[in-house]
Order: sequence, then C-alpha cells, then structure tokens
Amino acid sequence: MADVLFHPEAQEEYDEALAWYQSRSPNAALRFETEVERALTLIEANPGMFPKYDDEHRFAVLLRFPYSVVYQIQAGCVYVVAVAHGSRLPGYWERRA
Repeated sequence: MADVLFHPEAQEEYDEALAWYQSRSPNAALRFETEVERALTLIEANPGMFPKYDDEHRFAVLLRFPYSVVYQIQAGCVYVVAVAHGSRLPGYWERRA
C-alpha cells in the first residue's frame, strides 16, 4: 500500500470543487467527497490498476462526477498532481510533476 500525497495545486482543485458542490447541495458534496475517497483508496491499494495518461501519469475517472484524479507513482508513494475537471484543457497539470 502506497501513501497518497497531493501537489498543493491538486489539493486546491479538490477543495474548490468540494466547496462548489457544498454551496449547491450538501448531499452532492458528500457524494463527491465519498467518490474521491473511493478512487484514492483504489489507487493507494493498487497504483498500477488505472490507465496511463503518458509515461509518467495515470488517471482515475470519478463515477458520476466530471473529474479525474491524475497521479504519478513515485518511490513509496502516489503523488496526486491534479483533480482535473473534464472541461479543462488536457494536460494542463503536466508542469506540476
């Protein structure tokens, strides 16, 4: 099992998305938070199970939400580089690595 660490900008993306859902519906915010936790648990348990974005990054698409968790497998940890909304330009987070 690998530790999961967040790039500061990825943490900010997650926090902003959660706040957006919270401002519209506490239930939607709870479902979003639960879905991100589910994805992170799967990533932590088996980092290689999700598809590759490129040679360095993998991504897990969230169920019922237009977001993906983009991450790198590093020595002893999983490093989340983005909680990317599907409408954002693909690869906008690549400079974070």
